[in-house]
Amino acid sequence: MESKKKLTGLEKFAYGLGAVGKDMVYMLSASYILYYYQDILGVEAWIMGLILMIARVFDAFNDPIMGVIVAKTKTRWGKFRPWLFIGTVTNAVILFLSFACPPSLNGKGLVAYASIFYILWGITYTMMDIPYWSMVPAFTEGGKEREGLSALARSCAGVGTAITIVITVMSVSAIGTAINNNSDSKTTCSYTDTTTYFVEMDDAGVATGEILKVPTSISNVTADVSEIDDNKEALSFNANNSDYVVTVDGTVLFNNENSTMDYTKDAGNDSAASAAIYVFKSDFAKVSSDSGVSVDVTSTKQVERYGFKYFSLIIAIVFIICTAVTCIFIKEKSTVDVKTPSVGEMFKSLINNDQAMTMVITIVLVNSAYYITANLLIYFFKYDLAGSKWEANYTLFNTFAGGIQILAMMLFFGLLRKFFTTMKIFDISIYCGVVGYLVLLGLSLGGASTVYPYLVPGFFIMSAVGILNVLITVFLANTVDYGQLKNGHRDESVIFSMQTFVVKLASGVAALVASIAISVFHISDTSAEVEAVDGSVVKGLEQLLADISKKSTGVVSNSDIFGLRMTMTLAPIALLIIAFFIFKKRYILTDSELEKIAAKLKESAND
Repeated sequence: MESKKKLTGLEKFAYGLGAVGKDMVYMLSASYILYYYQDILGVEAWIMGLILMIARVFDAFNDPIMGVIVAKTKTRWGKFRPWLFIGTVTNAVILFLSFACPPSLNGKGLVAYASIFYILWGITYTMMDIPYWSMVPAFTEGGKEREGLSALARSCAGVGTAITIVITVMSVSAIGTAINNNSDSKTTCSYTDTTTYFVEMDDAGVATGEILKVPTSISNVTADVSEIDDNKEALSFNANNSDYVVTVDGTVLFNNENSTMDYTKDAGNDSAASAAIYVFKSDFAKVSSDSGVSVDVTSTKQVERYGFKYFSLIIAIVFIICTAVTCIFIKEKSTVDVKTPSVGEMFKSLINNDQAMTMVITIVLVNSAYYITANLLIYFFKYDLAGSKWEANYTLFNTFAGGIQILAMMLFFGLLRKFFTTMKIFDISIYCGVVGYLVLLGLSLGGASTVYPYLVPGFFIMSAVGILNVLITVFLANTVDYGQLKNGHRDESVIFSMQTFVVKLASGVAALVASIAISVFHISDTSAEVEAVDGSVVKGLEQLLADISKKSTGVVSNSDIFGLRMTMTLAPIALLIIAFFIFKKRYILTDSELEKIAAKLKESAND
């Protein structure tokens, strides 16, 4: 074997940069693919959740297969770098295509497109991820150098994750708005005879039955042609999928922040269009029946479609550049045998190591709790806190939460370790997470309407997440020594390969749970859609308004928002509590027990 020299600063930088790029890509797909296909393109939430679940479990089983392929590869450039670069380029292309779904697709075609490209994304990501982490022994010395580089790469991966979480929503909005404003694919329609209705609501957001019909001087609608529903032959907007401004007598009076709306226009009859603006009593009294009303509507769904398409292209290019730097400056200095355990070996090791099994169950439960919240958070900000500045509030919260998670891993854990055992820190972390979720639930039910109070539960929850990430790695490592003493051999690679498997499994389970909640509670842009009457959506809106006038039918229901709040708080609390009791009952590797195991292993080694 060739001798290895110490890593240079450039080599460390090159390897770390690769981790930044690949985790930017991972987080974009993991956090926003459900939102893109369900909320923007309209795939039913439960179907999308099922796709994500199946794809991630398949991807988890695919890891060992890719490991075997890499192990058998022999080229002049080594066995790792070729697959690293090929996987990166193909994954970057698939990522872009995943967020560039043709607007003409709908129904089964849209579901098929989402399924194929998400599964392909998982396969190509594994093609790149396995050689990235497996190549470390090929260019490092063992011991501290290898451990230090692995720690550096994990930290850089966290940076990549944080960058994507912080910049995605605002970048998508900015890019989408710029492109949409210069697009030739949109249609602009103006009418002088559009009818606008003002619907009075009480303080709870329920229609009182009072409706004012006013003439509308001008109504401008800007939308992509693909917004036309083929079944209803109409352009149909509501407050959740559109930006709108309503002026009365030349004064801006209503928009997304202080009212809600439905707007419909039949494609078959250019003169048939209606707008319903739902306002509270104090504002309703300001509207005069002889006022000149102007309504301007722009599809925010189209803005997000454009935004995600071109933002994913930017991330894909950055990803390729980062990996190219890694491949250029990292040289494989020796031939390294890669031992990748099969799925069968993983489960055999678990069966023979009850402590590893306990940790795997704990990892699934803890990560599922966090991923459920992560998947639903964007819906909470968009539909619960809402407002035209929801993107900025979402970004602020994620920036704060990401910073707290990093501090928890790098600082809080070390501070707690000076005073408590790891077992006690686990207890504290679970308590911290549960308290955070209870505070979050209390704030949402109490009507907190700005982002700042939510930073408090964000602090508790993300502190718990950060510390638990460290603890889980420590506890899992402890099960290796335990397994060696019990079974007579070390299964280190098998045990840590299982960690990747179960984390992917947890993300799939969480995506399915979140998507079912979105479906059951109708958390979607299309939840307030007006039903057509005799093929006319305009008639459908007018019929709805007639029913409201006669029966005081409620227009806005809070049950869907209530369900969202319950799912993103009570479900994680339940999972954390279950994880706590399983861990406390079955995990026995305390500090004193580990000392005994270490002594016995040392004694047997000397025999």
